[in-house]
Amino acid sequence: MKIKIAGLDGSLRNFGIVKLQYDTDTGDLSVLDMLLIETLPTKDKKMRASSDTFERAKKLAEEAEEFTKDCICTFAEVPFGGQSYDAVLGFGIVIGIYASLSVRPEEVAPAQTKVAAVGTRTASKEEMIDWAFKRWPNAAWLTTKRKGVMVPTQKNEHLADACGVAVAGIKLPSFRQAIQILAASQKAAA
Repeated sequence: MKIKIAGLDGSLRNFGIVKLQYDTDTGDLSVLDMLLIETLPTKDKKMRASSDTFERAKKLAEEAEEFTKDCICTFAEVPFGGQSYDAVLGFGIVIGIYASLSVRPEEVAPAQTKVAAVGTRTASKEEMIDWAFKRWPNAAWLTTKRKGVMVPTQKNEHLADACGVAVAGIKLPSFRQAIQILAASQKAAA
């Protein structure tokens, strides 16, 4: 059986979501679609900062919900450890968006993401991008031409992390149990 899942790597400025197809029989995982939602603070001096933040949060929530609504399961890295007011505010917004999704994400720790993808807890952004780009070369990566060759851009960091989140997520015991229940219900219905 093939199901749709999503990996989410959220932030207020760059919110990466990858929709994947997971084959419950073979364990194959293929990228179906990618979305990088970008928001920047307004330059309009007449708009209150809180109103601008609210508008950005609404955009993220609406687009994330629309993109993930057909997924049977979602996985997300929940941010923590902000060192500034802006970071903590962004973390709070992302956590609120995760909690508001109709398909609520299972939590994956950043270390789980990196280990599942690259095999080390200290993987760099470049290593994550390289891993994801090599694993799914035909996905809709953000690219630019350098010296006549198409190469991934740094903005793929968020999409690559979202891929890693999904790979880590399918290894969670809760996901394995859900797949067993789903398979049993499919057999019972047949």
